[in-house]
Amino acid sequence: MLSSLVLHDQPPTPEPSGVMVPWWSFTKTVLAATALSLVRDRRVGLDTEILDQPFTLRQLLRHEAGLADYGELAEYHAAVANAEPAWSADEMMQRLDGLRLRYSPGTSWRYSNVGYLLIGTLIEQLTDLTLEEAVNQRAVIPLGLSDIRFAKTRTDLRTSVLGSTSDYDPGWVYHGLLIGPVSQAALFLDRLLAGNLLSKGLLEQMQAARTLGGPIPGRPWITAGYGLGVMMGSIDGGFSLCGHTGCGPGSVIAVYRVTDGDKSACCAGFDAGASEGALEAIVVGQLMQILRQS
Repeated sequence: MLSSLVLHDQPPTPEPSGVMVPWWSFTKTVLAATALSLVRDRRVGLDTEILDQPFTLRQLLRHEAGLADYGELAEYHAAVANAEPAWSADEMMQRLDGLRLRYSPGTSWRYSNVGYLLIGTLIEQLTDLTLEEAVNQRAVIPLGLSDIRFAKTRTDLRTSVLGSTSDYDPGWVYHGLLIGPVSQAALFLDRLLAGNLLSKGLLEQMQAARTLGGPIPGRPWITAGYGLGVMMGSIDGGFSLCGHTGCGPGSVIAVYRVTDGDKSACCAGFDAGASEGALEAIVVGQLMQILRQS
């Protein structure tokens, strides 16, 4: 397991130098921050319909747009298991009937990677940049980070900690798959939520969560919810977590921040072969330990 801790205004504890890991769905948090920088700059509104569709950016970011997810397709899982090349985005959307709304936007919740594919499309349209360029210019560089990039080919992913054990095509992650050091994931979330990129008002909206339920068996959540690109919830001790868990073939990442009065701590953990709940529990344990010591 790799992990990195950030206590507010202090350098992170480092993992081994140069170790790159897939960020899986923590990429959504980075995409959300990039999109919200466009809201900050009045390039798009959170509550106006976008992409000539009957849903808003807020609804896409919070998985309330009415869209399905390609993870529901049995043939998707079979193709990934067989290490096949990724379908094109157009083919995936055709197989899924991806723009057909499954419920009226804003009336329900359904986790959708397709929604974040569309957020990437919106970012590219509004910036006239590639998604990687936009993410770098609007989020990564302003937060003082480096060594973060999108994995686009199997070779790119083989430079990560998965190494030659994985023949996974990162093209299967249709909103893009960021890879980078674990310490950079912890720093990204800590600096983002500390207000180094977005206004206090936008951060409050980012963390305004739709409540999704109570305790989850095998996971540390007492209550769970989803904000704008972030998983939210409460844990034992009356603390609230904000961040994201992500998983893919063979590995899991969990990146969370907790605050206690004027103190804050952020922890990113990555493990090959662990479950989401097991890694979340380790991350929560490290957060509580560093808060007690500070």
